[in-house]
Amino acid sequence: MTTPEENPEIPGLEDALARAHAARAKMAAALDEDQEPELDEDLGWQPVWKRPRKHKSKAAEKLELHKQRRRLQDAGKRRLAAGESRRPRSRQSRIGNAAARRDARALSRVRHSTAWLW
Repeated sequence: MTTPEENPEIPGLEDALARAHAARAKMAAALDEDQEPELDEDLGWQPVWKRPRKHKSKAAEKLELHKQRRRLQDAGKRRLAAGESRRPRSRQSRIGNAAARRDARALSRVRHSTAWLW
């Protein structure tokens, strides 16, 4: 295979080389714009998954954890109070429980009866 220096009569070689150099600069610019932006550069709006992560200070993190713990404790207290409340149950659950009790009672009578089934 011959190199371009040995065979100078290839038409348009200089032209193609110039175009390749220009394209290389364009491609480098296109690839560069996709990279991470500078830290002090304004990004505008970006979706959450593309935003750079900002590390919180220790105090801010502790405060957030304190709030979260408090929220969870309050929810637990509400749940406990709801379970122990004297509020009447919904009509639907009362009906269901009563029907279940009646069925259980009837089955129990049949089981414990002294009548013989022939």
